[in-house]
This record gives sequence, structure tokens and C-alpha cells, in this order.
Amino acid sequence: MVMEQVLNLLLLRFGLLVGGSVVLALLALLVFSVALALRRRGRLDEMRRYAAPAARAASRCLEGRDGAGRRGASRGGGSVARAAFRAAARRLDDDGREQRERGAGR
Repeated sequence: MVMEQVLNLLLLRFGLLVGGSVVLALLALLVFSVALALRRRGRLDEMRRYAAPAARAASRCLEGRDGAGRRGASRGGGSVARAAFRAAARRLDDDGREQRERGAGR
């Protein structure tokens, strides 16, 4: 009886992990396909301009800084998802700046 309950809990946990992985993979595929469609239509740069303020705000929030640039209260350990989102936000935030710097150096 107890063994059956333990096995059911393990099976349920495994199912939730696999289900979550599938949902994340589908979400990543959806984001990639939207970005690809925008790029083919030539509107990716326009969307980057719209997303830049949100990326800056997300980057500041994830880094733990408030609006004045000071370090905020420490938030406990990080996760892989937070690190990936932080890298994506930093990439969106820095992308326009890097392109302007390269254009000015020509």
C-alpha cells in the first residue's frame, strides 16, 4: 500500500517535469518562430526598439538594482531560467548600443 503511493507520487512528479519541459520547449519554439517571421518581414528592428525599454527594466530588476543604479535587497540564489532571461534581456538592452558604436567607428 505505501509502496504504491510512493510510486504514484514519483510517477506524478515525473509527469509534471516532462509536461513542464514540453510546455517550455513549445514556448521557446513559438518565440523563435515569431522572431523569424518578424525578421523576414523586416520588422525585427522595429520590435527591438519597442522591447528595449522593457529589456532595460527587466535587466535592472534581475540584477537587483533600483532606478538610481544602487544595489537592491539581495534575492536568494538564481536559477537557469533567470540566468537565461537575464542574458536575453542584456542582449536586447546592449544590442542597439553596440550597433550605434560600430556605425560611429566607420
